[in-house]
Parts: sequence; structure tokens; C-alpha cells
Amino acid sequence: MKAIRRFTVRTVLPEAIAPLALLAKNLRWSWHLPTRELFSALNPEAWEQSEHDPMTFLGLVNREELHQLAADDAVVERVQQAAADLDRYLSEPRWYQGLGPEAPACIAYFSPEFGITEVLPQYSGGLGILAGDHLKAASDLGVPLIGVGLLYQAGYFKQSLSRDAWQQETYPVLDPDGLPLTLLREEDGSPALVTLPLPGNRKLRAHIWRADVGRVPLLLLDSNVPSNDDAARGITDRLYGGGGDHRLQQELLLGMGGVKALRVYQRLTGTPAPEVFHTNEGHAGFLGIERIQELMSSEAPLSWSEALAAGRASTVFTTHTPVPAGIDRFEAVQIRHFFDAGLAPDVPVEKVLDLGRENYDGGNPAVFNMAVMGLRLAQRANGVAKLHGVVSREMFSGLWPGFDHSEVPITSVTNGVHVPTWIDPKMSRLAANHFGSTDVDATGWDKVYSVDDAELWGLRRELRSALVEDVRRRLRASWKMRGAADAELGWTDTVLDPDVLTIGFARRVPTYKRLTLMLRDPARLKALLLHPKHPIQLVIAGKSHPADDAGKKMIQDLVKFTDDPAVRHRIVFLPNYDIAMARTLFPGCDVWLNNPLRPLEACGTSGMKAAINGSLNLSVLDGWWDEMYDGENGWAIPTANNDATATERDDIEAAALYELLETQVAPRFYGSTVSADAGAAGPSQSGPEAVPTHWVSMIKHTLAHLGPVVSAERMLQDYVNTLYRPAAVAGRQAGTASFKEAKELAAWSTKVRDAWPQLMVEHVDSIGVSEEPQIGDTLQVNAYIALNDITPEDVSVEVAYGRAQDGDELEDVALVELSEAEDLGNGRHLFTGTILINRSGSFGYTVRVFPKHPALASKAELGLIANA
Repeated sequence: MKAIRRFTVRTVLPEAIAPLALLAKNLRWSWHLPTRELFSALNPEAWEQSEHDPMTFLGLVNREELHQLAADDAVVERVQQAAADLDRYLSEPRWYQGLGPEAPACIAYFSPEFGITEVLPQYSGGLGILAGDHLKAASDLGVPLIGVGLLYQAGYFKQSLSRDAWQQETYPVLDPDGLPLTLLREEDGSPALVTLPLPGNRKLRAHIWRADVGRVPLLLLDSNVPSNDDAARGITDRLYGGGGDHRLQQELLLGMGGVKALRVYQRLTGTPAPEVFHTNEGHAGFLGIERIQELMSSEAPLSWSEALAAGRASTVFTTHTPVPAGIDRFEAVQIRHFFDAGLAPDVPVEKVLDLGRENYDGGNPAVFNMAVMGLRLAQRANGVAKLHGVVSREMFSGLWPGFDHSEVPITSVTNGVHVPTWIDPKMSRLAANHFGSTDVDATGWDKVYSVDDAELWGLRRELRSALVEDVRRRLRASWKMRGAADAELGWTDTVLDPDVLTIGFARRVPTYKRLTLMLRDPARLKALLLHPKHPIQLVIAGKSHPADDAGKKMIQDLVKFTDDPAVRHRIVFLPNYDIAMARTLFPGCDVWLNNPLRPLEACGTSGMKAAINGSLNLSVLDGWWDEMYDGENGWAIPTANNDATATERDDIEAAALYELLETQVAPRFYGSTVSADAGAAGPSQSGPEAVPTHWVSMIKHTLAHLGPVVSAERMLQDYVNTLYRPAAVAGRQAGTASFKEAKELAAWSTKVRDAWPQLMVEHVDSIGVSEEPQIGDTLQVNAYIALNDITPEDVSVEVAYGRAQDGDELEDVALVELSEAEDLGNGRHLFTGTILINRSGSFGYTVRVFPKHPALASKAELGLIANA
């Protein structure tokens, strides 16, 4: 029989241990080891049965046992101490509280997915895990952040394999009442609602659920509301589950509905209004339209251009994709169809369409590009690694024609990982024993050099052994899902060896991440796996998007190789990669492998999670590794020349990978630990002195030097200092005196844009160069500019000079601003300045003009430039 309805009944706790409910509800437990240990100690068997989910755990402990626990003074004291510790954590001043009044009072962070814990499956991969780590680090640092996302009824899919190794997807429906969530309610007890109009006089209504991520509230919108029609109820059915109108409606709800949800939350809780809005990837870009609508419909309404200027000042946009294909794009007619229904009644629909229009060289004007809209609605933007910043500036350079790629106003903040979440408890205890720290973050690891090599090497073996045990359990379960009988699976009990070099590879499976590069030469890989002295073993995991058959085929090809009885004890593929699996996978691997097509990895944080546990990285120089590889924290896989074909490139890079494993990685791992007669069964330990000292030195170097820079705390501090604080200041200035500055900026921008086509650099000459110029000579540059209706105060005229290359391209450019020297009449002006010739060889210069205003964040902001 099947139930026609299901719901979750919440446990009623005795008063003496009632704080357990608060401890279970606040997701701090997902990274706070003492809280998890408390729940485990109450009933270890129920804790394992709950799969380490405190809410489920409390439902498994029966009423009689709860009263027994409440009568145990020691238990009550421990519960009360844990509750007091949580209260201190939530209320005490932290890093952010020392920044002073300039720091924003509240920051709204919008993302389509949040990976906080496997208990709340609202994530698919790196973007969501990054967003979850962003919230956790904000909580630890005391950053007053509010997260905004969607509550997906089925989350992301669960992955299994068919007998022939094809990926299968299932979508278990989630019950919000069984999750660590609280429904936001009005004062009369009714659920709070946000509403968006839809075409055909329909309505999209959404409830607002709150998750507490330490100090950070996370608001999740849920369209599964009885008053919605069936189509509207299904809008938040699953993460990235639909295309076309379905995806568009998800993004409208996330962006526009998310701002409405924030306003409801402010009203009900008294929380300060956000001073900064952070758009994490283009999916949430419509938040900017909703904010403009608010300003255009206020008691003192702003015009479109005024509201745009005011909203942009306090908006930050982060792009995570290095390829145009990774950006959501809709037909312009789709956008018009939905906005004609009154989504933003005071905002001209044509202005909305212009925001996302690809009206630049190489673009498609009929398409609405979500990332382009995000960039046009934000005064500050960033990529997620230094190399990704370079790639992003090139990819979006069409929005700023005439500017060098290096001047495109997209900076970078390299991603980080939340260390307390991803570090293994055994590593935490090592830090506590040697560094005196129990609340482990990325600091203090410079003391790791004092840890005995044998102790650290022994700990690494413990972590590897834990992974081996977990792999065997998961592999057996996977084979049973594929239809195997217990009698066929005895071999899974001896899969992997805790003394063999273990390499991990786990991530989403789009083709550019090249899951199967390791299979380029199957015979060579097999020889590496079965090497008599230096064998390796591989643990691989990853999900392909349900619509990506090419990714599924890569998984199938890999799994068929792993099914070979000759090697299946050395290489495994584990389906349904998630946070729970990652907890043993990252710490248990000696080496983390990453071999994407450079430069298509925006950042990639999986190798960071491995590194903070003492794993070494073996990766193509892409994403974060491109800037943080130093020769002692792992290995760089050489990249093929750009003129190689795709097939040649994969062949070359696979061969380089094999070569590194054979000649450097494996021999260094085994060091003196391989006995002279070690056979194919694996190496044997030759005693306590058998420690590969060079390998351990690399582990220590990685922990000491890489740990601090890959931490999400470093990342959050970078966001606060380089993006949030300037955005808050700009937003306040724009809004003061009834938006006086925003109005002035809008009027000025309109004037400059209208007059810019008539501006011209008429003539440039120079004085002071002899027939044989020498280093140390000064050069006076005179530029005659026809400004026409623009004043000299509205522009910056600068000379750019440097080494002149073939084609007259300038390299190693220096800049000097020229000053107005004379009004020549009829809108013509002379600007002049001097430059120092400071280098030998070919020397060149040019002059350019661009708008200047104190409210602009960069010279390229308006995308206007006049070159000589």
C-alpha cells in the first residue's frame, strides 16, 4: 500500500534537553565537531541510522529514552553547555565587528544552489558548494549576510548505474517539515507569501523557508503552494531540471521573488535592509530589475536611468563560467512575454531587454544573456580565480569596445573552502594536540613542521584506511543497485589497499573536465595500477547532467574499465557523489587529480579540500592551481600547445600525466617504504622508520603554505574588503539626500552618452625628442581634443606609452593623465603632459579619452572611449 499523503511529525523534547532542538536546527552542527559528537554520544546506533542528521536522529530516539536522557545530569549538563556555546557563537563579536561603521550593515547573497550539508540537498556541484562555504565563512567571521535561494522539492538527482554502466537518475521528493527549516509566518500565524504575476492572469506564489547557517539566515523560496495552479507549483520542482520557460520562471522567482522575500523578512524580523546585493552567477540577475522597480514605484519615484544608477552602485556580480555555453540565454521574445504580464510594471520592457541584449560584435541581438544583464546591473564584478579573471575580461570584452582586455572592469576573488567543514576530525585533533587550537581554521598550520614525520605519515595512513573501508561499502551497494547478487560480490571486501598510493578524482562530468583522459592509453593505465613496486589506485566519482549524454558516455566508458576483474581492486567508480562521500574521499586520497581543458576550469575547489587534509595536487595549470602551484605542493600537468588538434592535445596531456605518475609521483610516495620483494599484491611496510621523508615534507609545505590561502575565510575577507565595502559606500552615496548623487550621475551619463559620438581626438604631437632619443629624455605630449558639448571636467585624457611591438601594439604600458592647457574655442581643447622615456628599444605612445566622474568605479564603466 502507498500513502496518499505524508508528513513529518516533530519530536517533543523534555524541557531539560530541549536545547537539542535548537542544536539540530542550526546547521552549524554540519561543521562543528563537538555538536556532532554530542548527538553521537546520546545514542550511537541511532546516530548511524540517521546518517548523521540531527533532525532525523531526534525522530529515531523514542520517548522513553528521551526521558531517560533528560534524567541524566551529565547528559543535561553537556546539552546545556553545547547550547551555551552555540549562543556565544551566535552573539559574540567576531572579525567583521571590528571593521567599523563603513562596513555594510547587511549583505544579500543570491545563488541558485547552496551546498551546506547532505541533509539539505539543494546543490549540484561546485557553484552550490562554494555558496554554502561562503555562508559558513560569513557566519564564522560575523559577516551580516543573508542568503537567498530556492527550495527544490526534489533537490538534485540521486545517481545510480545500470548493469551496463549507464547513469540513472531518481528524484526523491523532500518534505520540508523533515528538513532543518522553519516556515516564515506572518504575525497571525499564516505562511508569509511572495507573489509574481505570470502571463494569462496567473500568479506564482511562494512560501519562504528559513535555514539557519550559524549566524547567517538562508531564505529559500518554495512554489509548492496549494493556492498555485499545478504548473506554478512545479516551478521549484528540481534544481536545473527544466529548460525554456521553466528555467526562466525559476530565475524570475529567485531574483525578483528573492528581493520580495528579503523585504518580508525585514518586516517580520526587524533585520536591517541589505546595503549590498551580491548576484552569484547570472541565474539571480533579475534581482536588479526588482530593485529598480522598487525605486521607480516609491513615494518619490526615480526615473529608469536614476534607479539603474542607484541600484548598480550597491550590486556585486560574480561570474563562474569561463565559456559562453555555460551561461543561461533566453529568446528575447520569452523575456518580453513574461514582463508584459506586469512583473515590473513601472520598468519599460525595452529597457529590460536592452540589459541582456548581445548588441556587440559577435553577439546575437535576438538573445537575452543573463550574465550580460548581471554585468550591466552591477557596478562591481569578479571572476573566481586570477586566470578566470583574465578569461572573463576577454570573454565579456564586447561590452567595453575600445578598451584593452586588461582594462575590462572585472576583477577576481579566488574561491576558497570552509576549512572546518572539509578538514577531517583526525586532522583537527592533530592541530589541537600540536597547535593548541580546537576550533580549527586554516591558521596556525605553519607549526606543522614541528610534527614528527612518522606521526603525520601514520595519520595519513589512517585517513587512507578510512577511505578504503568507505569505498568497499559504497561499491558493494552500487553493485547491488546494478543487480548483482551477494554471492557475486565477495571481491568487494578486498578492493583497494590502505598502503597503496591513492589518487582521487571527483567532480561534475561535463566533457571539458575530461573524466576519461586517464583512459587515453588503457594498457599504460593498467600497468600503473598493477606496478610491482609502485602501484597506484584510483577512486573516481561524479555526476553528469541528466541531459548530457556525452558526459554519461564518459562515465560508462570509465566504469566498464573499472569492471575488469584484472584491475577492479585498484580502480573504482562511486555513484552519487555528494558531501557525505566527500568527507572521506578528500582526506583519504594522497593525490588529487584534475585535468580539465585549460582555461575552462573557472576555479575548481575540490583540490583545495584535499590540500587542507594533507593531500598533494596533480593538476593542469588551470583555475586556482594556476596561481597557487609552487613546485612543492604537488605537480603541474603540462598543457599542449594551442595549435594542437583536440585529439593531439588529449594524447599529449595524457602521456604527460602517465609520465608524472610513473617517474615522479609514485616513486616519491613510496620512498623507502617499498620492500625489495614487494609483489603485485602491494608494497609492504618495512618498519616504523619507513617514512617517505620527501613526500611528508611536501605534505607539511602544503598544510603550512596552501592552507591559509585556500580558506573561505580568506575569500570572504577579500570580498568584504575589495567588493562589499566599496559597494556599500557607493550605495550610500547614491542614496543620500533623496538619491541626489544617483540623479546627478544618471543625468551626467545621459549627457555624456548623447554627446560622445561627436567627441574626437583631432591631433597629437610631441615636443622634446631628439633625432636619437635616449633613456632619460622627457617627451611633451600635446593632444587637441574636440569635446564639443562635453566639458574638460567630464573627461580624462591620458597618454599610454610603452614598448611598441609588431603591429604597433603596446606592451608594459604606463599611463599619464594630461591636463587641460588651453580652451581653443568652439568646444576644442588642448591637453598636455610629459612622459619620461625610461626604456631602450622600440618605444611608442597613444592618447585616449574616456568619461570621468567621482561616482564611477572604473574608467571603463560606461564603455565609452575615444582613441587617437
